[in-house]
Amino acid sequence: MSQFGHVSAVNLSRQCNMCTVLSPQHGSSIGNSISFAVSDAMGHKLRMPTTHAFSKRSNRNVHPLKVVCIDYPRPELENTVNFLDAARLSSTFRTSPRPSKPLEIVIAGSGLAGLSTAKYLADAGHKPILLEARDVLGGKVAAWKDEDGDWYETGLHIFFGAYPNIQNLFGELGINDRLQWKEHSMIFAMPNKPGEFSRFDFPEILPAPFNGILAILKNNEMLTWEEKIKFAIGLLPAIAGGQSYVEAQDGITVTDWMKKQGVPERITDEVFIAMSKALNFINPDELSMQCILIALNRFLQEKNGSKMAFLDGNPPERLCKPIAEHIQSLGGEVRLNSRIQKIDLNEDGTVKSFILTNGDVIKGDAYVFATPVDILKLLLPDEWRDIPYFKKLDKLVGVPVINVHIWFDRKLKNTYDHLLFSRSPLLSVYADMSVACKEYYDPNKSMLELVFAPAEEWISHSDEDIIEATMKELAKLFPDEISADQSKAKILKYHVVKTPRSVYKTVPGTEPCRPLQKSPIEGFYLAGDYTKQKYLASMEGAVLSGKLCAQSIVKDCELLSERAQKMVAEASLV
Repeated sequence: MSQFGHVSAVNLSRQCNMCTVLSPQHGSSIGNSISFAVSDAMGHKLRMPTTHAFSKRSNRNVHPLKVVCIDYPRPELENTVNFLDAARLSSTFRTSPRPSKPLEIVIAGSGLAGLSTAKYLADAGHKPILLEARDVLGGKVAAWKDEDGDWYETGLHIFFGAYPNIQNLFGELGINDRLQWKEHSMIFAMPNKPGEFSRFDFPEILPAPFNGILAILKNNEMLTWEEKIKFAIGLLPAIAGGQSYVEAQDGITVTDWMKKQGVPERITDEVFIAMSKALNFINPDELSMQCILIALNRFLQEKNGSKMAFLDGNPPERLCKPIAEHIQSLGGEVRLNSRIQKIDLNEDGTVKSFILTNGDVIKGDAYVFATPVDILKLLLPDEWRDIPYFKKLDKLVGVPVINVHIWFDRKLKNTYDHLLFSRSPLLSVYADMSVACKEYYDPNKSMLELVFAPAEEWISHSDEDIIEATMKELAKLFPDEISADQSKAKILKYHVVKTPRSVYKTVPGTEPCRPLQKSPIEGFYLAGDYTKQKYLASMEGAVLSGKLCAQSIVKDCELLSERAQKMVAEASLV
């Protein structure tokens, strides 16, 4: 199951795995890796000013220093309970009775939720018609290629071992080899020691939860023993109370929960500010504690739950395209540049059609909205707005996020072959993608991809302001290599992707507002990470929501078929 890896160039410290340095002479080094999953974000293609988008490409034939790193083997996930449960759910679509007449299901949105819905409906023998407003697949995992041929994305979309439905999806599509697994570690920058990092290394020889416990106990740079003990005592109610306790913490913020449990404030500052921003792009004084407990629960249940992988290239081509091709191979349709203007209703309040901005009218036997919740709320028919199911959506609001890409004129040395928690007040996590991702590899120049969060106060700022603020933070992370005035490493170009409304903001009180995939409107369904499923605002949540949506439609197949026949009969009488 080993996935042999890519050539990466990086200066590594305290790292160890198979790695060789090649240079005009010879030498040696040692290597390592990691990543962290950031909630997926939606983006817009931005044309860069010519002063910042140089057309000159690096000379990729020049290799003054090259470190050859082997990606880590795919972890053993197939025998875990969650993976097997996800596999069983997938199999129900392939083994379900073939419909005598396949339903035509119109799906709005080709993010992971829409793609998942369409994929599993096609597996069940139905015909999905997937509509995407833009010219690129992916929704909140979309990416674009600039004039130089370089890709820029909406966020750092990394994949956890604790994502069973996504891991099954990769296997079902035969693309497991597109995940670049990294060392089982989490690495945090040390603000009080610029340029230095602190690691949490999960030993491979121990099962869960002991590998995670040992990783925490061995790190003495961020937390003292007294703080670790107090935190462990604070967690006892969550451990003893199980899922019911976790669900009950939706109404309290991370900060308030820590105070209530007597956990030292420094633990929040040292660990949970970074974790909160990575999970939902907001600080712990806003984030619901339920979100943190769910993440900890997922990571501690499985040995490789917190192990992470990068996709080996851009998400639209390396992940979304195989899903779309699978859908089309089974008779489904995928249409780009098909933006919905209106949900047109029948007299009884059910959906008659989706009307597109170009005037096209798309009809089906059932309809799915798999867009972000904010887009759904904009297009929601007035006749539905007072229905409690839809009324509750008012409390679900997307969180702003900014993704920054900066290409430098040199190879940065103070970095790793995985993602880092910046612990910066303005930045969440970042990675040198010229090292961590096979398609983006460059032996001579670094490209940093950074999540700028919380972004609410910055979303309206100019790209230049955001880059200036980012460079000031990077000067602290790379004190010997980057300065805010660019007197050290120079910026060759940058891209800034702003998402005013990304994943839903997981603040206290939102959990009861999350809708089931089946709506009270006959023949109308929802998919998206904001809908009811156990993985909250994440790629895994989006994929699972699509499977649950498809499952609801398959269960309603007979009812939907009868409804379609009735409507045809009534139309013939007119």
